[in-house]
Amino acid sequence: MGDKSAFVELMRVRLEDVCEKESSKLKQSDVIDQNGLYPVYGASGYLGNINTYQQSNYYIAVVKDGAGIGRTMLLPPGSSIIGTMQYLIPKDNVLPEYLYYVVKAKHLEKYFSGATIPHIYFKDYKNEQFDLVSFDEQREIINRLKKIEIIIDNLSKNLLLLDELVRARFVEMFGDVQDAKKHSDKQLKDICNTVTGGTPSTKHAEYYNGTIPWISTVSLGPNYIDGTTAKAFITQEAVDNSATKIIPSGSILFGTRVGVGKSSINQVEMCTNQDIVAIIDLDESKYNKLYIKYVLDTYQSYFDSIKKGATILGISSDDLKNIYIPAASLYEQNRFEKFVKQIDKSRLLSNHSLFLIKSIIF
Repeated sequence: MGDKSAFVELMRVRLEDVCEKESSKLKQSDVIDQNGLYPVYGASGYLGNINTYQQSNYYIAVVKDGAGIGRTMLLPPGSSIIGTMQYLIPKDNVLPEYLYYVVKAKHLEKYFSGATIPHIYFKDYKNEQFDLVSFDEQREIINRLKKIEIIIDNLSKNLLLLDELVRARFVEMFGDVQDAKKHSDKQLKDICNTVTGGTPSTKHAEYYNGTIPWISTVSLGPNYIDGTTAKAFITQEAVDNSATKIIPSGSILFGTRVGVGKSSINQVEMCTNQDIVAIIDLDESKYNKLYIKYVLDTYQSYFDSIKKGATILGISSDDLKNIYIPAASLYEQNRFEKFVKQIDKSRLLSNHSLFLIKSIIF
């Protein structure tokens, strides 16, 4: 007879079988000017300290509202989260770190709803299933995944170094954009036109059963994007009956809200929501699109400093159009584009390795 201890019994369970949900009423403003002992976390990570805490054991936090929905964190005892996040409290049958990896692998962002501010709800993903194994096996899986995360972290650091290299090259060639006003009389509004998007009515389900890519700022960031990252595919009727517009390929798309400062060049025609301004009709006899995209990227700290809004911070289209464009010859701009494309080849290799490694997790 075989060794029974070697037999692994798998139990198929749902997320609600291994955790309970809890909510937080903390707001980000509750953390401002506080100097307590206990950390508070938001969608982007650590926010600050307050004098109390809501959880006394390890727990999983999931971003449930706004930018970054579905993002998952394993957080320590003696800490709290703000109300845009959801507590998932592990039950006695699962190790917190194992539950963290399970939830992270489920890509909960796929359950989003809401056209303007996306949301995800526990009731929608609580039935996600996975294999619950013994505590010893959970620990073994955790150790393996930690080793994989070290590899992922090193590849991610390499990507950041590539980004730094491009930024350094930009400053070397064109100087600091903060000095652009001294050396240029051209503002963005002088060299292009702009178009703002919109959201078709969600009351008409048929609007969202088309072939035209419709994106939000979630898609922005890479130098170039196509329709594969679209939030939805809409019909021509949706375009005709809403504020969204078909943006020609080769435009520069810029996030003014929920992702302020993110930008990309679209390689196919697409529509956008109201958080994106499209830069069109750029005078390409004088300006390289990729150069302008990196000018916008370099203004990030400025855009961050002028963001405002009662609920969601953003900038106006006028804020964008009034920035100054550093004076540079088209020859130099094209040289910079060639440099960026060489870096992009290295970036593609690193991203491919990251994708392969992440795809084997769970």
